[in-house]
Amino acid sequence: MTTNTTTTRINFAKTAPKVFRALIGFDAAAREGLDPALVELIQIRASHLNHCAYCLHMHTNDARKAGESEDRLHMVPVWREARHFFTPQEQAALALTEAVTLIADGGVPDDVYAEAAAHFDDEQLAHVLALIFTINTWNRVALSTGKVAGTDER
Repeated sequence: MTTNTTTTRINFAKTAPKVFRALIGFDAAAREGLDPALVELIQIRASHLNHCAYCLHMHTNDARKAGESEDRLHMVPVWREARHFFTPQEQAALALTEAVTLIADGGVPDDVYAEAAAHFDDEQLAHVLALIFTINTWNRVALSTGKVAGTDER
C-alpha cells in the first residue's frame, strides 16, 4: 500500500470540526468503564490490521506511557501464538477486534462473539464494540487524509 505524499490533503479536524468533535465524543464514551490497557490493545490490533502507521505509533506510545510492557506490545500482532502474554479477557477482545475490523471477510462468527460475551457483561461488551468501531473510523480518517506516523497532533 502506498500513499501519494505529493498531494496535500485536508486537515479533517479543521475542515469538519463538528464531525471531528462528535468522533472524539464517541471515542470518549466508548472508553468509559474499560481498562486503559485493554483500550490500547484493541486500538493497536485494529491499527495493525488496517495498516494505519499513524494510529499504531500513537497507541503504542500511549500504551507505553500507561505502563504496557514492550514484550506485550511486540506480541499483539501474533497474540494467538503468544497467548500466555494476554489474559483470557484480552484474548477475547483481540479476537473480537479482528472479526469486527475484518467484517467483510465473513462477519463476526458466533463463537468469537460468544467468547467475548463470556468475558464482558452486556454494557462492557457494548463499550468494547464501540471502541472497535471508533478505532476503525480513526484509522480510516488517518489513512484517507494522509496522516504521517510520528506527527501526533493531539
